Amino acid sequence: MRLLAVGALATITAASLAAIRPAVLTDAERGAARAVDERRMRADIRFLSSDLLEGRFPGTRGDRLARAYLASRFEAIGLEPAGGGSWEQALELVGVSASCPPAMRVSRGTSGEDLRFPGDYVAFSGVQAPEARVEDAEIVFVGHGIVAPEHGWNDFKGEDLRGRVLLVLNDEPDDDPLLFAGKRRLYYGRWDYKLDMAARLGAAGAILVHTDASAGYGWPVVQASFTGEQLGLPAADGPSLPVKAWVTEEAGRRIVALAGRDLTALRAAAGRRDFRPVRLGVRMSLRLTNQVTHRASANVVGLLRGRDPDLAKETVVYTAHHDHLGTRPGPSGEPVVYNGALDNASGLAALLAVAEAFAAAPEPPRRSVIFAAVGAEEQGLLGSEELARRPPFGRPVANINIDGVNVWGRTRDVPVVGLGKSTLDDWIRAVAEAQGRTVVPEASPEKGAYYRSDHLSFARRGVPAAYVDAGTEIIGRPPGWGEERQRSWEAAHYHQPTDDLADDWELSGAVEDARLLFFLGAKVADAPLAPSWRPGDEFEAAGKGADGGRR
Repeated sequence: MRLLAVGALATITAASLAAIRPAVLTDAERGAARAVDERRMRADIRFLSSDLLEGRFPGTRGDRLARAYLASRFEAIGLEPAGGGSWEQALELVGVSASCPPAMRVSRGTSGEDLRFPGDYVAFSGVQAPEARVEDAEIVFVGHGIVAPEHGWNDFKGEDLRGRVLLVLNDEPDDDPLLFAGKRRLYYGRWDYKLDMAARLGAAGAILVHTDASAGYGWPVVQASFTGEQLGLPAADGPSLPVKAWVTEEAGRRIVALAGRDLTALRAAAGRRDFRPVRLGVRMSLRLTNQVTHRASANVVGLLRGRDPDLAKETVVYTAHHDHLGTRPGPSGEPVVYNGALDNASGLAALLAVAEAFAAAPEPPRRSVIFAAVGAEEQGLLGSEELARRPPFGRPVANINIDGVNVWGRTRDVPVVGLGKSTLDDWIRAVAEAQGRTVVPEASPEKGAYYRSDHLSFARRGVPAAYVDAGTEIIGRPPGWGEERQRSWEAAHYHQPTDDLADDWELSGAVEDARLLFFLGAKVADAPLAPSWRPGDEFEAAGKGADGGRR
C-alpha cells in the first residue's frame, strides 16, 4: 500500500483505507512487535527514574548516568551510533539562575502594587549575563501579542514598543471558529512565540498572564518550571528580551487596575481585529542577578540503517527526552528529587521497546530509522532543536515523538495530538484499526500540546511529526474512569517531585501503544513516498521550504 503524500493524492481515500485494513500488518511486523515487553519497560522506567539519577537535570551526574545507560541499551539492541563513532551528539548549554527580588513593584503616579515572588510572579532572564534589568519602563497591554498575516491579524499595529514591557495574554482569540483554529490552540498561542515577538519588537521585557485554562497547567507548574537554573543554547546574534516574567491572573488584574482598567474588558477588546496596544501608564523596574554557568549534555542517538540504497538516506526519527527537572530545595530547604518517571522515563522505555521491535524484524525497512533520546526538552526543546537543525545521519522525513505513556491499562481509543495536520494520520488510523482501536482527536486541543514537546522542533523545519497521547477509554473500567485518573495525576504530579513509578501502574496499555508506534514507523519507513502536511496547515510552507521553517 502506498502512502499517498502529494497534491490531490495527499490523503488515503476511504476505499483504499478499507482495502488495507484486513492486511495492514504483516506477520513479520506482528512477530517483531512481540519484542515489546512490559517487564523490560518497567525495569527501564525504574532505573531511569531512580533517586540515583538525581532528576536527570542536564549537565549533572544523573544526566551522564542516564546517557550512559541509554547508549548501552542501544548497543545491546544492535543499533549503531548515528554520529559515526559516538552515540552522543554534543549539546553545549548555558545555564542562567536568576535571583528574583521578594517583590516586583508596579506603580502609576503615587499608587502602586507589590507583586510577591513566587506567589504572584516569577521572572527569568533572557540574557546570558550577570544581570538583567528593566528600569522604570512603561507597561503596555498588547492583547494576544500575535502577528498573523494569513488571518489578517496584527495586535501591534505598527506601534513603537522599544524599551517597554509588554503585558500579553497566553493564548489566542478563540471566539470565532473560522479564525485561527477556534478553540484549538495554534503556535500563535504559545508563550514562547509571544516572548519571541516581544524580542523582535525591541521590548525591554514581557509579562505573560497565566491562567490554568490558557497554559494547560496550574501556577505550581510555572513556579517549578521557570524558577531555578534555566538552560539555553549559546546566544546567537539577534534580538534578545532581557526580562521575562509570568504573573497570575489576579496579579494581572492588579496591574491593569492601576490604570483604571479591567482585565476582562481588555481581554474582550483583544479578541477583535481592530485591537490596538493599550498604554497603561503603569511603570515597573526589576533587577535580576544571574549566575551564569556552562553545561555539557548530549543527545543519545542510535541508527538502524535502511536496506534500500536510495531511501536509506532518508530517516524516520523517533524521539523521547531524557532530561527532567533535577534536584531542588524542598519546603524546609532539604533537597528534593524530581524523578520524572512518567515525564519522561516512561517515554524512554517506550523508545527502547520500539527499537527492540525493529531489531527483531527479519529485515530493516527501506528507509533508515533514528532513535534519539534528546536532552534539555524541559528547558525549551533544546536537544531536539539541535537534532533537527543538524541531523547526524540522513534527511528526516517524519518524526514520531514519545513524551509519557499510558499507565492505566489497555484502551479502546488512540488520541492523536494535532490530528488532521499531516498524512501520518492515515497510517495511525490504519494500524490502530488493525489493533481494534479507534483514533480520536486530543481531549483538550485548547492546551496546545502539539507545541509543547520535541516534535515541534521537527515541525518547524517542515518535517511531519506525530504525537500519540494516552487513551482514556480504559478496557474493563467504567466510562470516565480513565479521564479522571489522568486529570488527577496531572493535578497532583505533573512537574512535581511525586512523579515516581507507582505500584498501581498498569503498563499493558503502554505496551500496546509502543507496538502501535513501531507499526507506524515501520510503515512510513517502507512507504514509497514520504508523509506531507495537509494543505493549509501552519507548517505546510516550511515543508515546501518556502519560509525556511520560520515557525
